[in-house]
Amino acid sequence: MPRSVLTARDLEGVPDGGEITVTPGTLITPLASDDAARRRISIRVLEPPAGEGKSAGRTVAIGADHGGYELKEQLKGFLRDWGYTVLDQGTDGTASVDYPDFAEAVSNAVVRGDAWCGIVVDTVGIGSSIAANKVPGARAALCYDRATARNSREHNDANILSLGARMTPPEVAREILAVWLETPFAGGRHQRRIDKIIAIEQKHHK
Repeated sequence: MPRSVLTARDLEGVPDGGEITVTPGTLITPLASDDAARRRISIRVLEPPAGEGKSAGRTVAIGADHGGYELKEQLKGFLRDWGYTVLDQGTDGTASVDYPDFAEAVSNAVVRGDAWCGIVVDTVGIGSSIAANKVPGARAALCYDRATARNSREHNDANILSLGARMTPPEVAREILAVWLETPFAGGRHQRRIDKIIAIEQKHHK
């Protein structure tokens, strides 16, 4: 099954000498690479037909303050490699700015429907997540590893990912982003809880 992150665990069901396919831009962890070489597993990059693929036509809004600017620029490259359209909400340099302005801009883009989802980045990620969640309809989640990224989408239907540039190295951020983008909302019992979150939001924004 095509994926954007390939780990050693993904190879457990592949027989020695077998093959696994991945999408362009997939992050192959060092452990997975070593395991594939040891077991003679071929990793084949699957090129989707032109105009197809689950990332086609999706727009991601992204914004950062001065502390998150450099990571934002790197994440934009990853998103484009994966076939996403990037809607950059600023900032455009490392001069000091205020993170709430950019978190609000990303949230507005998502809530309006200009973007499928959003990413906010500052030095630690906490401030931007708080600011983003002040916009009705935004569900921003601060994630710091694959598990929190997966949980925020699967259980919480998060539509905005918050990252801390000082806390998260670029390659870790890349892996978090890939998992976050590819994890669907599980629905079921979790939908009832999301409905309650929305009800709280509506009650306090009348």
